[in-house]
Amino acid sequence: MLDSMSEVNKAYGRHLYVVEWFFTILFTLEYILRLLIIGKPAHYAKSFFGIIDLLAVLPTYASLLVPGSQYLIAIRILRILRVFRVLKLVEYSNEAQMLIKALAASKRKIIVFVFAVLTLVVIFGSLMYLIEGEENGFTSIPKSVYWAIVTMTTVGYGDISPKTNPGQILAALIMIMGYGIIAVPTGIVTVELAHVRRKSKQNLVCSQCSSEDHSPDAQYCKDCGARLQR
Repeated sequence: MLDSMSEVNKAYGRHLYVVEWFFTILFTLEYILRLLIIGKPAHYAKSFFGIIDLLAVLPTYASLLVPGSQYLIAIRILRILRVFRVLKLVEYSNEAQMLIKALAASKRKIIVFVFAVLTLVVIFGSLMYLIEGEENGFTSIPKSVYWAIVTMTTVGYGDISPKTNPGQILAALIMIMGYGIIAVPTGIVTVELAHVRRKSKQNLVCSQCSSEDHSPDAQYCKDCGARLQR
């Protein structure tokens, strides 16, 4: 039984090894073609996504240069860099850049909202501590604040719950308020996202180097030469 499972594991290992090299070669060819086709290869190589493309293929080649590197902790850390392949998907999506800009534009509003929520949970937690007391599980104000956070976010672990009628009424009010509070940051980001989308139609942004202020009829980036996506 153990021998058969060992053979299956070895077979899976061989298949994964082939797949690993297939994607490594694919990403390497893509990186080389980008350097050959793009107008300013040095600018792209030093850009954020150029570095990401390079980091996506280096770990596999490092294992060839250092035999048995999979047994060395220092070299095995390089294999973590493969997660940068996921970041390559970002450059194909203008919507991701719009979302980042919307979050940055709504940063102050969200910070004010978070401080308001923190103030509310401290007030409600303190009130619940006074109403319920230690005999009902609310042994301290910090623990009561924890209960208020869990309740207002509609998580509801149930490890602490009010036992008295006034406490249950207050808990019901916090639950209802929590549903309304959850919708606030969503609305803030949505408004900013719509604003960024309207602005992006007037201002083209390069997906390769994030350069802005292109002409409305521009087809290629003025800095790196990449084709602009509309």
